Amino acid sequence: MDIQFTETPALIGLDWGTSSLRAYLFDATGGVLDSRHSASGIMHLPKPRESGGFDEVFESLCGDWLNAHAVPVIAAGMVGSAQGWAEAPYVAAPANCGPLIGALKTVCSSRGAAIHIVPGIIEHGAFPNVMRGEETQIFGALAAQPELGAGGKTLIGLPGTHAKWAFVVDGHIERFLTFMTGEVFAVLRDYTILGRTMHPCAGSDDEAFLRGVDMAVHCGATGVLSTIFSTRTLGLTGELRPEQQSDYLSGLLIGHELAGLSNHLAGEDSTLDDWKLGLIGGADLCERYRTALARIGAAEARILHGTTEHGLFHIARDAGLLPAIARAH
Repeated sequence: MDIQFTETPALIGLDWGTSSLRAYLFDATGGVLDSRHSASGIMHLPKPRESGGFDEVFESLCGDWLNAHAVPVIAAGMVGSAQGWAEAPYVAAPANCGPLIGALKTVCSSRGAAIHIVPGIIEHGAFPNVMRGEETQIFGALAAQPELGAGGKTLIGLPGTHAKWAFVVDGHIERFLTFMTGEVFAVLRDYTILGRTMHPCAGSDDEAFLRGVDMAVHCGATGVLSTIFSTRTLGLTGELRPEQQSDYLSGLLIGHELAGLSNHLAGEDSTLDDWKLGLIGGADLCERYRTALARIGAAEARILHGTTEHGLFHIARDAGLLPAIARAH
């Protein structure tokens, strides 16, 4: 089937994570002409990597695009991990786009298409930290919102399974923190006694959520291992209804995350007010973090949209993968 576009395609971008894959078809200015989604993340391929699992998914999702226009391909995320299509070794923080571009890893598909994989970033130290995919989102945010990186300091949060907080100074990711907030929430809800008394509900309960935030921030000196049990005891004493307990636990864990972030900053004689705040992620979860940040008195955080698309396009453009006409924009 022939594919017709009003603008000429110039690039395919892949956001290939653990559980899913999203593909974007860009024009020469970075506009998205088409996008597609697949549940075939690197851990859910239809066949093993050694048997061409990555190639099969890539062909099924992007083959007709490439048949119509032989454009370059760039990919970010867990596709570049040791379990991915080809491992793209981490670059060390602090880093801007330059080291990422210099360390792009290229793998060829069965049709001969070169897929350029963006490496992740590693922070060495007593507590080594890594990210894959988030760096592309962060640099995409800076490209889309230049004022974020113009002088001063920006703190970008990426809520999710493994929440990240990246400290960006003068366009460089200087360092970052990881909080396993989302994964711990899911485990506690689904596999511990805390979930036994929870009842699912259609909406969210902001009152219960904020009660959890307050508990973590103001009564959490004994640590998260102590305070999480209050999810059960407040239910036993009738102070939390079963349908409120999940939101309370969410607020409790996010509150501990933000308290830990604030303590980290205090150790550097800094506060959240010293940083421009941005959030990247799903709309509902980012709004929940904004609510929690407001509760602890932080300045309003901006929710940043389209960061993956901007990051993929601008890294490809700066790497010289696009035609000269695209690089001129």
